Amino acid sequence: MAAKLTVEYDRVGDILYINKCSPYAEQESAEIEYGIVARLNPVTEEIENLEVMFFSKRFQESNVFELPIMADLHLSVKA
Repeated sequence: MAAKLTVEYDRVGDILYINKCSPYAEQESAEIEYGIVARLNPVTEEIENLEVMFFSKRFQESNVFELPIMADLHLSVKA
């Protein structure tokens, strides 16, 4: 079963969090680009969480913000 995405923004830390699940201790972490950390499932190596540091600065520098990942998005509930 696929998980819904949650997006949270920490204004104090200026970090954008994109989550498929809550982070947990067993996840592996990898900086996939400067200031972008992916948290990976330790078994499948699937990205489960992303942390984008300096988000407001990145967004102010350009009206387009791209993540160095590919996504396969689907509706969580059929209409």
